[in-house]
Amino acid sequence: MQIGVNSTVPAQNLLVFQTKRASFKCRKSPLNSLSTESTRKHLSNLEKLLQKTNQTDSDQVTKPLTNGSISIKRKGLLEGLKLWDIKPEMKAAEEMSPSHLNRLQRLLSKTMEYSPRNNLGSRWREYHGCNDWSGLLDPLDENLRREVVRYGEFVQAAYHGFHSNPAMPVDEAPLPRHVALPDRSYKVTKSLYATSSVGLPKWVDDMAPNLGWMTQRSSWIGFVAVCDDRREIQRMGRRDIVIALRGTATCLEWTENFRAQLVRIPGSDDSNERVECGFLSLHETRGAHVPSLAESVVQEVQRLIEMYKGETLSITITGHSLGAALSLLVADEISSCAPQVPPVAVFSFGGPRVGNKNFVQRLNQKNVKVLRIVNNQDLITRVPGVFIGDNNSWAYTHVGTELRVDTKMSPYLKPDADISCCHDLEAYLHLVDGFSSSNCPFRLNAKRSLVKLVNEQRSNVKQLYTHKALSLNLDRDRLNVPIPSCLPSPSR
Repeated sequence: MQIGVNSTVPAQNLLVFQTKRASFKCRKSPLNSLSTESTRKHLSNLEKLLQKTNQTDSDQVTKPLTNGSISIKRKGLLEGLKLWDIKPEMKAAEEMSPSHLNRLQRLLSKTMEYSPRNNLGSRWREYHGCNDWSGLLDPLDENLRREVVRYGEFVQAAYHGFHSNPAMPVDEAPLPRHVALPDRSYKVTKSLYATSSVGLPKWVDDMAPNLGWMTQRSSWIGFVAVCDDRREIQRMGRRDIVIALRGTATCLEWTENFRAQLVRIPGSDDSNERVECGFLSLHETRGAHVPSLAESVVQEVQRLIEMYKGETLSITITGHSLGAALSLLVADEISSCAPQVPPVAVFSFGGPRVGNKNFVQRLNQKNVKVLRIVNNQDLITRVPGVFIGDNNSWAYTHVGTELRVDTKMSPYLKPDADISCCHDLEAYLHLVDGFSSSNCPFRLNAKRSLVKLVNEQRSNVKQLYTHKALSLNLDRDRLNVPIPSCLPSPSR
């Protein structure tokens, strides 16, 4: 069927058709994919529209043509054609296709989706960093992605373990506490505590006596866990020992963060090996009723190595923010705590710089492998030493291999998300779960639920998705997902 455009369309609409003629020629018409009945329907709409436009324009033919009138005519023409009935994606931007809406509803569902666990087998050392993760990061290997997210959820368990009971007893040693792990195949064997070497002035307690745990010198900071399931040990190719450390929570921990001078590592033969004073303080200081973090970790690792003597073991240390910094000091400590220490790897999220180039060389010599997951918008990863170069022993230097993600690449987060969102651990896991490669930053089949992200970072999630969450009856109260005794398996 041929439509005589020159004889049917008035002058105003003719100009519109001539302007768009080239693009119409090179595109496949959406009508070709429709049934005959649907085609007739839309051609009928076109014919009625053109007839109506002819009648309306006959009284206005002598009026001058302006850009505004062209725009109005074009809009009226498209509305009359009802093209959104042909292609759903031709709707307004805020209207999602049914498939997109269903996918969003699934990601916002409370029903957790479990991902298959591939057998790592003989490749476990590669995923544990024996080759510095060469060839696994860009594009991101799906098995490595799952391992990174899994270790990140151990850190989330450390955060939850602390905030569920942050206060420390004043006159006695703390009791063992229950920790909801992200994996049933692991069991907690040791609680870890960090103590600050500084205290708040007495006038602070006098002025604000109700601060409670915020001003305590010693705090629960993480745990040691070991894989205790034979099937999981077989899948991973070894028995894994995990050390998980949370980030900053108390006032004195924040105080230690700002003690940024480089100091010598105790017991080091090289006086040029230096680390940040505050981090070292939290690592080395004993509490009134708890040992230091360094002492606890060494004793527990030595015990587990002896208990599982003869088995293939690995030690994985994971932490976020302050926990990422302490992970490097813990790795340095345990890498030489026994005659035959298993392979040691660190998976850190949003970690600051910890020491100088000599400290980096020290870890390299001990064969400690470090994978730093860094958000390009996270300011914490650029401190301390942001104004100082890294070519001398008094300058800070990052350690290990970097996996860089970017908040701006998420289709759900605002590109100008604030500092707290860019440093948030759940945002990190969301970005890692979605990262595919530097050329394709966010994969379409990302599986990680958005519930926790929307709940904690609602102001930093694009309004399109927060509005859709409300329209799906996923209000703020329903998004508060209770933490089960065993956290959901991370997505692949």
